[in-house]
Amino acid sequence: MSAAALQRPGTKPMMPGPAPVISTARLTLRPHRLSDAPAIAESLSDFAVTRMLARVPAPYDRQDALDWLIPVTSGAMPDWSLAITGSDDVHIGNVSIELRHGRWHLGYWLNRYYWQRGYMSEAAEAVLERFSRRMPDVPVHSGVFADNPASLRLQEKLGFRMTGCSEIYSFARNTMVAHIETVLQPGALQQQKVA
Repeated sequence: MSAAALQRPGTKPMMPGPAPVISTARLTLRPHRLSDAPAIAESLSDFAVTRMLARVPAPYDRQDALDWLIPVTSGAMPDWSLAITGSDDVHIGNVSIELRHGRWHLGYWLNRYYWQRGYMSEAAEAVLERFSRRMPDVPVHSGVFADNPASLRLQEKLGFRMTGCSEIYSFARNTMVAHIETVLQPGALQQQKVA
């Protein structure tokens, strides 16, 4: 018997399945559509939004949105990328949980005109809650630029804890930026809700 016959076949990491549609008190979180491109381009053409995102270039236009949407809407990726919409189904932001380098990462952004209304807390909590039901033993990583205290407060409210600090490249800023890494351990979201 050969050594190859004794080896177990490679196991793939557990996947959460297709992105769901999630309804909250004020929002609907749904998979993206190609028709979201103009709204995404409008939101991400605002440097106040893109400066806090690592992988989004500035300036940002409709073609950039389509280049991002085509693989996201293809269904070929295991990630959850959900459009944040109100009762009128207008795209106002994004919450994603992406598999990067073998770890699940939370990312998000919101059109500036919807800031300070609690929408991102509502959206991120709903997505994390649903993800944790499908993947109960999986930590979720994230992070924020050091000059984004509002995003760090949001993550702390959700139960994320700081794990380190580094510098990462920001495409919008075209420079290295101090970045605070965070992680949400399994069960921490539910513990935060009880506290």
